[in-house]
Amino acid sequence: MTYDLAIIGGGILGLAHAMAAARLGKRVIVIERDAAANGASIRNFGFITITGQARGETWRRAGRSREIWDAIAPRAGIDITQRGLVVSLRFDESLAVARAFLETEMGEGCALLAPDEAHRRVPGLGGASLKGALWSPHEIRVESRQAIPRLAAWLTAEYGVTFQTKTAVLSVAPPRIETSRGPISAAAAVVCPGDDFVSLFPEAIAARGVDKSTLTMLRLADPGFRLPATLMSDLSLVRYLGYSELPAAAPLRARLEKTHAEALEHGVHLIVAQGTDGQLIVGDSHHYGDRPDPFMNARVEDLILAEFAVATGLVPPPVVSRWIGSYAHAAAHPMFVDAPREGVRLVMVTSGTGASTSFAIAEEVIGELFGESLAHVPITARSGLGR
Repeated sequence: MTYDLAIIGGGILGLAHAMAAARLGKRVIVIERDAAANGASIRNFGFITITGQARGETWRRAGRSREIWDAIAPRAGIDITQRGLVVSLRFDESLAVARAFLETEMGEGCALLAPDEAHRRVPGLGGASLKGALWSPHEIRVESRQAIPRLAAWLTAEYGVTFQTKTAVLSVAPPRIETSRGPISAAAAVVCPGDDFVSLFPEAIAARGVDKSTLTMLRLADPGFRLPATLMSDLSLVRYLGYSELPAAAPLRARLEKTHAEALEHGVHLIVAQGTDGQLIVGDSHHYGDRPDPFMNARVEDLILAEFAVATGLVPPPVVSRWIGSYAHAAAHPMFVDAPREGVRLVMVTSGTGASTSFAIAEEVIGELFGESLAHVPITARSGLGR
């Protein structure tokens, strides 16, 4: 069988491209080296973040991607486990950043909550040091380990997308794709290599200055309460570009460099999400390099849990499991698209925002590749969602 498009990589970015192409009526095959996606797409928080994303294209793409997640989740059997974001603020400088953010277009629909209101809205939020909280209604969260395989199954059932797993791709030169299980014929290809920088088009990836970011991730026991929204803290305001690039963030960074130097050194900021089983997914840290250390640093875990304690005012529940996450990173850009060969697009998200932006990126790439706009193409024949 000859396909219109071969997708190399079955993570969220690959699945997003498969869906965009299938919406145009293309015959699509997804080739995945593992039995199922096993990289960053299932090792993260499943947090589709809009508020705090870099102003401009990334923020716009996150908003569009959230629309698509919302549309397909009920059809694909994907649970939306949490809605919204609350950022716990304990410094005057943090309040100033929140106020400045609310004055931008990115702050539409968001609000600055007084401590009492924050406590009422989010049980388990903040100790005595809480001075307020930034609230956003825009975010949603899914269980990554369930959402990715359910999305893949839905793409097969809804659009007839073919999946070939446990298959390594050796070369991509449409119409011929060489794999470890024999050749595949496809008129075009999109390569979504995740954090594999050497198997396909390594020169193009190296030219973009890509390295790896590794993250310390924890799962904590059920704390006995339910978070209605995902939680962050002051440290996020100097990490997420939508906040940190505001002039008001400079005094906060100066303060944190004095009081939280070790946390900043390890790229620690706090995200607390809650699973359907009540357990908390907590992280994370960021270390960069060509050969990341595969061993977890106990001190980094301590820093994350210390931030959890301050942001919630609670003793952290016991750690149930821990793991290392990894994603492609480039300081110069949040994502890129290259055309290393005719009919081929190399697409990488290099900012850890794959869950938040992939659907919008895929619409742009597939529209350009096939010369057909997806602006008014519904997600499914039944959904009716357009731009």
